[in-house]
Amino acid sequence: MVAERFTVDLDKPLVFQVGHLGEEYQEWIHQPIVCVEGPRFFQSDFWEFLTRTVWWAIPTIWLPVVCYVLSISARKGLTYPQIGLIVAFGVLTWTLLEYTLHRFLFHIETKSYWANTAHYLLHGCHHKHPQDGLRLVFPPTATAILLVPLWKLLHLIATPATAPAMLGGILFGYVMYDITHYFLHHGQPKEPTFKRLKKYHLNHHFRIQDKGYGITSSLWDRVFGTLPGTKATQKKL
Repeated sequence: MVAERFTVDLDKPLVFQVGHLGEEYQEWIHQPIVCVEGPRFFQSDFWEFLTRTVWWAIPTIWLPVVCYVLSISARKGLTYPQIGLIVAFGVLTWTLLEYTLHRFLFHIETKSYWANTAHYLLHGCHHKHPQDGLRLVFPPTATAILLVPLWKLLHLIATPATAPAMLGGILFGYVMYDITHYFLHHGQPKEPTFKRLKKYHLNHHFRIQDKGYGITSSLWDRVFGTLPGTKATQKKL
């Protein structure tokens, strides 16, 4: 007896459907639907609202926080050049986090109902509907929750003066990442660097999903050997 394959109904809320795909889930999310208007996730209007974020909310909310934490380091005696160096290191740290999370968490292989459901909310939805403009950036509520343990961790490994600047650098790197990611999907770059980045990222979506994990740069793909081997992406970024 052959089990009947589950079919996702795109006219109904998706989140609690995708788990039923089982082993077919990975294949399903890598068959993208290119449409600017995204699907409905939840029946509840409240939970649906929390999944949608306009891109400009990210710099509006988080850049003032970056300025505030940098001011803490300044008040604790760090000079502006010292703060600048720490911020630069924080941005570099973010690029590594960006690569690591994208490769090892966002692209984890799932099969069970709840694992598929969680993965769809985390990243699978973006590969299924890559042009959904309201689900391209990370919801501020989730970011705020994640900042709490990061703040505590930085205070464990850094001095009271350097920890805020380090957080500011990582957070600034994140803001630049989310804005860049949105632009790569919805912008029409004319500057050569961003043109190449757009080709590089769309190659990850539509051709080779297990390569090209960097968004703002191909640096860590080069370091860890996950640079796509196509003509479009062999150009120096």
